[in-house]
Amino acid sequence: MTVRLAPAHYEPARVPAQVRRYAGRPDALGVGAPGKVGLLELGFERVGGRTELVSHYQKSPLQIMRPLYFDPARPDLAITYLMSTGGGIVQADRLRLDLDCGADTAVHLTTQAATKVHRMDADYATQQVFLTAAADAYVEYLPEPTIPYRDSRFYQRTVITADPSATVLAAETVLAGRLARGERNAYQVFAADLEWRRPDGRLFALDTVRLEPGGPAAGVTGPAVLGRYDLVSSFFVVTPLATATAVADALHDALAGSGLLYGVSVLPEDTGAWLRVLGGDSPAVTAAVLRTWHAVRQLLIGVPAPVIRKS
Repeated sequence: MTVRLAPAHYEPARVPAQVRRYAGRPDALGVGAPGKVGLLELGFERVGGRTELVSHYQKSPLQIMRPLYFDPARPDLAITYLMSTGGGIVQADRLRLDLDCGADTAVHLTTQAATKVHRMDADYATQQVFLTAAADAYVEYLPEPTIPYRDSRFYQRTVITADPSATVLAAETVLAGRLARGERNAYQVFAADLEWRRPDGRLFALDTVRLEPGGPAAGVTGPAVLGRYDLVSSFFVVTPLATATAVADALHDALAGSGLLYGVSVLPEDTGAWLRVLGGDSPAVTAAVLRTWHAVRQLLIGVPAPVIRKS
């Protein structure tokens, strides 16, 4: 417990300058206060014919229920909902998730609902996700969208360590704000780093996002950033089960004719491919991500995507 609650464990080693400049002491609960440090540690192993959760530690506000097994095409797949007891992320929150998927495991990880990042007037919030996929593991990390509210400041770091024989699907969607309320890019800063590493620590791919609507870069609505669109979604596939070109073709074909603005590229060292899509309609982007997931599953493991119910 002592090590877990040490700042070096839950504080990112590096916070982008765009976020760090908001550091401060809130009048209410500050960094490290009860309820401000959320920890979740999950360990999955292959046991008999399916994947089991063999180790589990949680500290509020992060928690899970037990894994479920309702994918008819992959009854070995442990479907796990990552949950929060709070109503969202608030200032001075420091969240960390360690998700360890052992050799030959099959795991689907998702969030129960969208991640809401609330207004802040002092300090900022961070979330770190460390996901490990061991030899021959098949892992899907597909959380619901992140919604940065007006005046929020948020940094998310995701580090995915994948064995060369493992397959990992990972997605991230960010909304411009509470669109139903007419709130569009009113947050102060949203920053995210997605690092792909090998077990020896070597970095082989990196996706960096820095969105600062009122910052020195003159906002996020320029033609080289988000333009007129309200949602941006990314879908990454790292796998040895198909060539990078085949994965890229599957991603492209999944969105052909969708009417959305998107681009596809192979990842460095032909480790896989990735997709980024922009849209103005949340249901349309959600449907696009589901089609992408379905197409990649058919290509890699020959089965469709299951229906994941969250309400």
